[in-house]
Amino acid sequence: MENHHRNPQKLLNVKFLTQCSTDDAACRWMTHCFRRGAPTLRRVELSRSARALAQWLALGSVVGGVCGVASAVFLFLLEKATEWRTGHEEMVYLLPVAGLVLGALYGKWGHAIRGGNNLVIDTVHAGDAQIPVRMAPMVLLGTVLTHLFGGSAGREGTAVQMGASLADAIAHRLRVTVETRRELLAAGIAGGFGSVFGTPIAGTVFGLEVVCVGRLGYEALLPALVAAVVGDLVTRGLGIHHTAYPLPSALPLTWPMVGKWLVFAVAVAGVAVLFVEGTHRTKKLLERRVPWLPVRMALGGLGVVALWKLAGTDDYLGLGVPGIVRAFQDPTLPGSAFAWKLVFTVVTLGAGFLGGEVTPLFFIGAALGNLLARLLHLPVEMGAAVGMAALFAAAANTPLALSIMAVELLGSTVLPHVAIVSVVAYLLTGHRGIYPAQRIARLKHGGPLLERLTPLRELPSEPAKPAAAPGP
Repeated sequence: MENHHRNPQKLLNVKFLTQCSTDDAACRWMTHCFRRGAPTLRRVELSRSARALAQWLALGSVVGGVCGVASAVFLFLLEKATEWRTGHEEMVYLLPVAGLVLGALYGKWGHAIRGGNNLVIDTVHAGDAQIPVRMAPMVLLGTVLTHLFGGSAGREGTAVQMGASLADAIAHRLRVTVETRRELLAAGIAGGFGSVFGTPIAGTVFGLEVVCVGRLGYEALLPALVAAVVGDLVTRGLGIHHTAYPLPSALPLTWPMVGKWLVFAVAVAGVAVLFVEGTHRTKKLLERRVPWLPVRMALGGLGVVALWKLAGTDDYLGLGVPGIVRAFQDPTLPGSAFAWKLVFTVVTLGAGFLGGEVTPLFFIGAALGNLLARLLHLPVEMGAAVGMAALFAAAANTPLALSIMAVELLGSTVLPHVAIVSVVAYLLTGHRGIYPAQRIARLKHGGPLLERLTPLRELPSEPAKPAAAPGP
């Protein structure tokens, strides 16, 4: 009996099967045995949980640390490049030359990493070859040069790609399992996104939400959270300061207000579709007509220079952060501002320049929100706040992450307004997004599960079939 007490599972298999059915005394005996064995089982489970916690605190901290340092270096260089371009307007004329040089560099050494964020998402799902470590320095260099010469691009793509490539290098160095590697990649995405914007909780959710539309992989929740928090702390500790946006005043939610937000969401979804389709179609058109990347990027640079002269202002070059802040405060902001920034960004990214979409989409969304707020008689600062977050939420299929991000950047007064608009716009945008590699398991409007996790890029031309119904 002493040996059985040391092994509760053996006790259950042997004694229970032979004695439990005999009489009530056997049942009382069984209860006694469970009470003796349960503490042992609880200790085993607690030990496993403690080891998992220690593992992810360690690995998540390492990934977050390297992401934080990478983001700090990137943001510092980006700030200096923007300051230099602002003080030397003639730099914009050299954007075609920069495109020629960047295209040549990527044509020679960047073929394996040209998938960008889509390569990262594909790797999370497929888990094939390692993401090349050179992605981090190359995308950093390419993005800084894009901004130095006036290209309209963002920064989240750079941060996510640096974070994921560095996290994958750590995973391969430590020879972790396939499952652990996927969780480290999610941590790299979260650490990069959270540290570059100063929004660790949004970064955590983004790292889980962006890889599969409509699903969150909770198995990566802890490493993503640790990496995002540590990354943010490291970036701030290195002296990086993030943009402080105006905080909207509280706005009570009423039935008429809900109706206005639904109209608002329809407009946001429409602009999101224009941006997504415009960027993808421009890229495909240029790739088909101009196969050589250096010439393609040079032509894109010429297009941005022509737009700059046509617009007659520097407002739509680079990140456009001053334009975002202005959208919160200026009721006389030109109604066409969102359209100008959209075209500048589509040409820049469609030609192959490096960067991301978040900050340009923040500009487009804030300017659109400013316009819609005036039309719908909403507070301008609230319209800009909701538009800023909701447009990216719809374009990236990440309504939860962006609702949280809005709170981290703008305060809790944006709730529930930003969540309402983000979710409705996400649904209305359909099965498209700025990241075609995103997987989807069930169509947004419902229905049965698809037979496999299907990339968004395959849905238009090769609709996935629903999974077969289980047999009787």
